[in-house]
Amino acid sequence: MGDKSRAFVSIALEVATQNPEFLPRSFDLEEMRKDVQLFEALYPLLLSLMQLQDLLDDTALTVGSEAYAAALQVYNYAKASGQGTGLNSMVEEMGQRFARRNRKIKSQ
Repeated sequence: MGDKSRAFVSIALEVATQNPEFLPRSFDLEEMRKDVQLFEALYPLLLSLMQLQDLLDDTALTVGSEAYAAALQVYNYAKASGQGTGLNSMVEEMGQRFARRNRKIKSQ
């Protein structure tokens, strides 16, 4: 729930608590109160977890980008060195990352 929904729920609970006579007998006001209280207790934890998730996403993006940049350097250095068949097969395998797929062009 966003801030507007939280405010709506809070006001609705207040209205229901102060005016229970218009509610049908099947409406469980106590259950609503429990749900609201539990949500309000969980909300700060949810905010903290969302902030942590954002930080983790940012960190993963940064280190992933740095690792990929370093891998590109290794690939380019390995290609330029031209040493040994063992290295050649590894360079070829790494080069598959950049291989383009052939598109079949339909003849008319």
